[in-house]
Amino acid sequence: MRLLHSAKDTSAQFDDPNLVSCAGLVPVMRLAQDCDLAGLVAEHLKVRVAVGANAHLKIPGIVAGMLAGADSINDLDVLRHGGMGELFGGVRAPSTLGSFLRGFDGGNVRQLEIVSRRLLAGLAAATPVLADAAVMAHLDIDSTQRRVYGHAKAGAGFGAAKVGGYTLRLRGLNPLLAAVSTPTCAPVLVGTRLRGGTANSARGAESFVAEAITTGLLIARMDSAFYGGAPIAACRRAGVRFSVTARMDRKITKAIAAIPENAWTPIRYPNAIFDEDEQRWISDAEVAEIVYTAFTSKKKYRVTARLIVRRVRRLAPPTQGELLPVWRHHAIFTDSPLLMLAAETDHRDHAIIEQVIADLVDGPLAHLPSGHFAANAAWLTCAGLTHNLLSAAATLASRRHGKARGSTLRRELINIPARLAHRGRDQLILHLPQHWPWRDGFEGVFDATHRAPPARAA
Repeated sequence: MRLLHSAKDTSAQFDDPNLVSCAGLVPVMRLAQDCDLAGLVAEHLKVRVAVGANAHLKIPGIVAGMLAGADSINDLDVLRHGGMGELFGGVRAPSTLGSFLRGFDGGNVRQLEIVSRRLLAGLAAATPVLADAAVMAHLDIDSTQRRVYGHAKAGAGFGAAKVGGYTLRLRGLNPLLAAVSTPTCAPVLVGTRLRGGTANSARGAESFVAEAITTGLLIARMDSAFYGGAPIAACRRAGVRFSVTARMDRKITKAIAAIPENAWTPIRYPNAIFDEDEQRWISDAEVAEIVYTAFTSKKKYRVTARLIVRRVRRLAPPTQGELLPVWRHHAIFTDSPLLMLAAETDHRDHAIIEQVIADLVDGPLAHLPSGHFAANAAWLTCAGLTHNLLSAAATLASRRHGKARGSTLRRELINIPARLAHRGRDQLILHLPQHWPWRDGFEGVFDATHRAPPARAA
């Protein structure tokens, strides 16, 4: 590819009042409007300070900015260019939206979480974003750390984080996330909670798991940081199955040693898996299971379930050879109804939540933009709400878009330039680029959200 015009014959002017850069906001925000996002905010969110007025306009504005790629408060100015005023009303300046977020307290954040859950229910009813959830779904719980800099971030503290395969102590804040997925649908967020930087992964997990639980056959999957009596008790009270990575303590090690040698079932993975600890690719393993009773020190948390163990042969030292194999063990504690090999494979799919975290970090959660803790917590909740709205709209675009990454959806469905034109008094036409590579996807979500209302019976 080469330029067809010389530098002296090329100029740039920002003077077109009818041009917009993110026409994909039209169908996606119409989906939010059809699911009554503004009405839910007006009903549940009460920010009782002067800057809290018109929350039903400001929250959708923050969400629209995040859909267009905003990852800071100043980036929300993307909503105020060209012909955006012809498409949307009630758009506020970034400074106004920043003041609005700083007016939040902890109670307001909880109110916004209710809005997010109610909107997800509306999206699930209007789109196939959670198809088959009533039959079987997975609830994945995990935490992450968002690093912050300087001393102005309220609640920031030092905590452990993995960077390049190494565990480091970094200063930051800790979001706790819960995602629900089905065998046919990509994960959506059913819970978000921001905690101080010194919080361990499982702090507040019991109440968080209880709030995130939905209906149908649900298997809650968690890593070893959540291996404790409280999160599992929350699952059992709600009738939810659990699958959690067990910590390799002395009791677990003793239970594994009691497994007879003839109980191990050899398996071969369809695709090799990279082992971070061994720093090598592995493709062979053996699996066995026994009945195990955990958390015996506290009667209210005592639970008996299945201990499913996968063992992988270590690279033997030269002096050992093959006569004395050394194994590495990975155990999961579960009451899953699946057969042993299926349950073990199903638990490893917990890694799907890492993709959700990566999408958030690559989008609105690239920064926690405020010095106020509650403002950052509200920003996190808006990021989760935005993720769900974008995922729901993507299912209307195409099957491929329904499982695409957030950055792909923004590039192909949201950030599409368009020129606005009017036909008559009330008709608006979006003139989009000719030969747009992803035209079919955009037309899918646009047509689904702009269908003519059904004719009334005579």
